Formats: sequence, structure tokens, C-alpha cells
Amino acid sequence: MTKPPIYALLLSILMVAAPHAEHLPPWVSALCAALLLWRAYLTHSGNPLPRRWLLTVITIAGAGGILIEFHTLFGREAGVTLLILLTALKFMELRNVRDAMVLIYLACFIVITNFFYSQSIPTALYMLATLLLIVTTWVHLHGQSIAFKPRLLVAGTLLLQAIPLTLVLFVLFPRVQGPLWGLPQDAFATSGLDDKMSPGSLSRLSLSDEVAFRVVYNSQPPRRDQMYWRGPVLWNFDGRTWTPGRTMRTVAPQFADTAQPIDYSVTLEPHNKTWLFALDMPDRLSVAADLTYDFQILRKEPLKARLRYEARSHLVYHANLLESERQIQRALQLPPGLNPRAQELAQRWRAAAEAAPSPQPSPASGRGGNRPLMGTDETVVRAALAHFNRENFHYTLEPPPLPGSNSIDEFLFETRRGFCEHYAGSFVVLMRAAHIPARVVTGYQGGEYNDIGGYYIVRQSDAHAWAEVWLSGQGWVRIDPTAAIAPARVERNLAAALPDTAALPFMARSAPQWLRDLRLNWDAVSNRWNQWVLGYNSELQFAFLSRLGMEDVTWQKLALNMTFVLGLVIAAFALFMLRHLIKRQPDKVQTTWLKVCRKLAKAGLPRAAHEGALDYAERVAAARPGLAGDIRDLASRYNSLRYGVERDELSLRAFCKAVRAFHP
Repeated sequence: MTKPPIYALLLSILMVAAPHAEHLPPWVSALCAALLLWRAYLTHSGNPLPRRWLLTVITIAGAGGILIEFHTLFGREAGVTLLILLTALKFMELRNVRDAMVLIYLACFIVITNFFYSQSIPTALYMLATLLLIVTTWVHLHGQSIAFKPRLLVAGTLLLQAIPLTLVLFVLFPRVQGPLWGLPQDAFATSGLDDKMSPGSLSRLSLSDEVAFRVVYNSQPPRRDQMYWRGPVLWNFDGRTWTPGRTMRTVAPQFADTAQPIDYSVTLEPHNKTWLFALDMPDRLSVAADLTYDFQILRKEPLKARLRYEARSHLVYHANLLESERQIQRALQLPPGLNPRAQELAQRWRAAAEAAPSPQPSPASGRGGNRPLMGTDETVVRAALAHFNRENFHYTLEPPPLPGSNSIDEFLFETRRGFCEHYAGSFVVLMRAAHIPARVVTGYQGGEYNDIGGYYIVRQSDAHAWAEVWLSGQGWVRIDPTAAIAPARVERNLAAALPDTAALPFMARSAPQWLRDLRLNWDAVSNRWNQWVLGYNSELQFAFLSRLGMEDVTWQKLALNMTFVLGLVIAAFALFMLRHLIKRQPDKVQTTWLKVCRKLAKAGLPRAAHEGALDYAERVAAARPGLAGDIRDLASRYNSLRYGVERDELSLRAFCKAVRAFHP
């Protein structure tokens, strides 16, 4: 054993804790940095370590501060913060090898906690490099004070030897449904759409370039202006915020006159919500979920792991032609006394439509299939879209605030600058004021095609909101008022609909072709990582092992097979490590000395089994004084070469030459 390698341990702790800096409270990061720097100074100066009572006070104060910060000491955020603080404090009382081993174990555990926040390829590579440093420090604790490079080579060899065992465990270890350790609620992602919408909510989400999901079409993909990915449906409005209200899961939706079915698969990133996404309008899904009466796809439990599912949708449809009176009344409700100017405008449109002769058919903006709109209600819809198109409205990511209680009036008659949630929300209010049933639908629109991976990428920046109105004889019809303001948003992408100065995320902007190819290649690699490493669940495991010929896969068979294969791998390693004992290579010095012994045996002076080289030489010298000088020289050389610290090749060759010249 050697003294603890203080600076190597310090570097190991810094590497495992550094990625947590953005998640820790600033005062915890500052306290941990101060403790580590303090210990480095004490080691350099040779001053004594702080008293235990001082470390105890810091520990109690730090734990109390974490309790005040998070209101708990459990869960991902509070637990990781407390663990890192205690590791820094343990470093302050490092005195012997036992303390160093405890720190190494803590560092290995902190490596795992980094995957609570990110499971990407860069994170995995960084943690592998960190683990290499930790094992290198570990090697130093159990060996001589050799240089860093030999220790690094030993650590690298140990990690390489662990790869076969890791692969066996990865492939055969029985997967369980749900999180392995029963992780707390805050250990899962919560990014993405919410189940409520207010001014600014979607525009803030559009600043994120995180991937929401990826899509592979089984046949010809639809046009981009048909890629409406349906999510939460919002019915209730309190004057500022839209919420879903009560969702009817038990009543099946109705389809009539459907056409253009399209099949596709979705790989959805975890968002810790219960809804899934599908093209408008979905009717079939491969996973257990409810298709609600308003065509939402809802699971019973929040999505806490990446999910892949098959779906089928109809791009042209009649949905709920015979809507219940209860749902119609629900889609007409408005908060009393609010937004009087918007209500007056909608009532004027209604009066004008009822007084006008029957209009010619006109297509509905943003509607699946572009069926024509006819009749009084349709005339009001066209009037609202024309109002948005002609009255100097602007599509922007930075709309001015709407602080008053009549936010719809402020937007329609004063600011006239908004994002999709402003247009969808105000359009539904106008329709309801004109006595047309309407609701808000949120989700995503469009997607970026990755021609390298052959799939579409839908990002958080593609978040969108649109409206649905119920028309007699047609059912629920999609109307996207954003298309009347900024058609490029629907037909191309978000960047095409906004000025170059807009604060868009990097992935949403038009980039040079080489940079686009680079990031699409990287996304294709990341997608493979997600599918085959992070997404290797029980279904994929059973399918993979079935293709290998393992029938009727159960967790009992997996455990037996895993134990058997692990035993084979360990036995193979043991044979490899013990190969020198199984087939020992002869030592050249010993072989050469045995030649001396055989020559003397032929001369009538055999060596006894118990005799060492020097004792044997003295007996030969006494019996044959003429050989005394030669035999003593050979015995001395043999002892030096066989038992000396270093073996000199020149001396070995000289010894061999002297033995050949020896003739007793």
C-alpha cells in the first residue's frame, strides 16, 4: 500500500462533479469548490487537516441549506446535491488508504448520477474517460509508486477486460418494466407541451431545439402542410389560459367518409405527461392507450421512458358528424363579461353572413383534405381568416405582453402581434362568440427530414396550436389561422416565417449544407444509440434473443443463460491469466545453470537436491581444487542473474558463453 494520491483523487472528484454544476445551487457549487481548494492548499503546505468539529458544523449547515433549498433531502435534485457535498467533505478528512477507497467508491456512484440528467453519447464518453481516471487512481492505491502512464495502461486493460462481461449483462440481464430503482418523480424529463396554453407559452417552447419525437413513414410521406401532430385538446377558457377540462375516454370517436390512410412509426422522447402524438386524425395505435372522444391519445401513466409505437391516421376525414349536444354547448362557452369588442366583431360577422346570399364554396385554410366551406358558419370562418390576413397582423416570437383582463381584445385591436397561441386562441373565442362550436388543439406541425437516417425529426421548436370548428354535415374541421398570417410557417418551417433577426434556436435556422449534413449525421447516430442502447427494453430483448434461436424467452431462462455465459467468460479470463502457470516458459538463466550441473554430474560431482548454487560450488572446489575459480565464478554469476534486481542481457550472454567454455 502507498499513501493516498491526493491530487489524483482531487481530479477524479472534479471530473465526476463538474457536469452537475449547472444543476446544483450556486452556493453548493461554491462551497464544494472552496473545500476542494482548501484541501489542495493543506496538502501543498503541509498544514494539518481541520478539526472534526468544524467539518461536523459544515456538514450540518450544508444539509440544512439543502433542505431549505429543496424542501427535502430525497429525490434526484436534493439527493445528488447532498451526495456531492458529502463527497467534498469526505475529501477534507482524507488521511489513509481506507479513506481514499471510500472516495473512489463515491466517485463511481456519482458517475451513475450523471445519467439522471443526460444519457447521450457525449455524456457516456465523458463518463468513460472519468472512470478511466478513477481506476488509474485505484491502481495507484494497490501498487508501487510507478509512473502515471503505466498505471493508465493497467486501468485501460482492466476496462477493456470488462467489456465482454458488460456486453453479456447488457444483452441477457432481464429487463423490467418501469424504472429499475423506482426513481422519484423529479428524475424524469418534463420538457415539451403542457396541458394548458396562455399567451407566450408556445413561443417560449419554440426557442428549444430539443427533439420531441422522430417519425418513419411506411409509405410516401404526406406534404409538410399536412403534418399536424395532434396533442392536448383545450376546451375551457378563463379569459387568459386554455385548459382541457374533463376528457371523455369511455366514448369512442366517430369516423365517416375517411380516405388516405397513412401508416408510420413514432419514437417519442420521454416528457412525463400522459399524452402521445399522432397525425391528425388518428384511428389506430400499437400500444395500450385510449383514443378519447376529442381524438387525444392518452396513456394511464406518464411517459418516463422513450417509447416507440406504430400508428395509422387519415388525412381526409369526417370526425364526429353527430356530436352530442353536451359537447356542442361545451365548445360554445365563454367567460362572461370579458372581451366585449371581440364578441361584438364576431356578432357582426354572424349578422352579415345571415343577411348575405349563399356563398360559393371556398377552401378552409389548413384543413385536412381542403374540403370547401359553405353556409353561414363557413362564411363567418372565412371572415375571421380574412380579418387576420388583411388587418396588418404580424407573426412574431416576441409578442408584446397582454396584461389586462381582456387579453383577446388587446391582441385583436391593439398589439396585433402574436405567435400561434395568440391566433388559435383568439380565433376560437371569435367562433364561439359567433355561436360556432370551436376548440383549441395543441401539438406540433411539420418536421425536418433526415435523409441519412430516413426519418423526420420533430423538435420542440415545431410546437404549434390551431383550431377546430364543428360544422353541421362535416363534423370537426381543422382551421389553422396561423396559415392566414404566415403560410410559410405551415408550408416550410418556423425560420421561413420569421425575420432573420428573430431569436430562433440554432437547429431551427437555415444552416450551410455541410453543417446541416453534420448535424443530421450526428442525429442519425444518436437515434441508433437511442433505439438499440437506451431503448433496449424487454420487448426488444425478447425479439433479439428470439432471432438468435432462444425460444419462449422468460426472465428465468434469461437469468440461467446469463449465469452460464458469465461463467464461460470468467473461466476464459481465468485460463488466460493463468496461462503462465499452466504452461510455464523455462527461465534461460536456470536452464544454463542446469547445463553446468549436468557437466559436473558426468565428471562424478552431482548436485544434491537441497544444495544451493554457492554451496554446491564450494563442495566442487574442495573436491577439485583445479575447478575452484571457474565454478565459484559461474555460481556467483548465476545468483546475480537469477535473484538480482535487474537482469543485464550482456551479463546473461557472457554467462552463457562461460558455461559453454566450462569443461570439468
